[in-house]
Amino acid sequence: MIVMNEKIQVLNIGIDDCTAKEAMKQTVEYMGTEPVSVIELVTVDTVMYASEEPKLRESIECVDLVLPGEKEILEGADITEKRHLQEVEQRTYLRMFLRYLHKNHVQSILLVETEEEAEAFYQYLEERYSGIQVAGMAKVSPTDSADDLVVNAVNGAETDCVIAALSAPAEQEFIVRNRSILNARVWLGIGKGENPIYRSRSRMQKMVQFINHKIFKREIEKKRKKKWKRL
Repeated sequence: MIVMNEKIQVLNIGIDDCTAKEAMKQTVEYMGTEPVSVIELVTVDTVMYASEEPKLRESIECVDLVLPGEKEILEGADITEKRHLQEVEQRTYLRMFLRYLHKNHVQSILLVETEEEAEAFYQYLEERYSGIQVAGMAKVSPTDSADDLVVNAVNGAETDCVIAALSAPAEQEFIVRNRSILNARVWLGIGKGENPIYRSRSRMQKMVQFINHKIFKREIEKKRKKKWKRL
């Protein structure tokens, strides 16, 4: 039986409060259940977007396991435990997840938005997790909802795991629309930022990220001040 974790609230978005080990334990249990269970690694950008967009917020509320993809999200909920912050910063859960796929020969399919992203991700998996079983890749356009082609690719690959490296809200909207017809055990949404091609950001991209994080912290402070005023 899978025991759900307590939720922390960050800009009214519920995030599961658990360690990487606890999250991985739940993931292994999901691998033995049907239908597909959904896990999402959310970023600061996704949380801010969802806080202003009810549709995206509702999509995230339907996710089985919502995990922080950046330590600033935990800090926004006043979580200061060093080990917990380090796990998020070092992407401990994602590394454990990929090692699990490799060790247990789990068939996976990657969902990306461009050929360039597909090549970068596949090369990364080959270098870090040589032998991991990638059954195929499918391109998902954030603007053109050709869901049937992607669903057919996933189901035709007879895979147990879908790794979706897509932008928000396209990623969340796709799984909400197609969850009931996907023949997989686990959907892991990691966002575009986890693709190695974006990990080596340009100076401009780093500046944009820095500004977004400043805005996020400012919004968190506003919420705190409102809370104290009510008290």
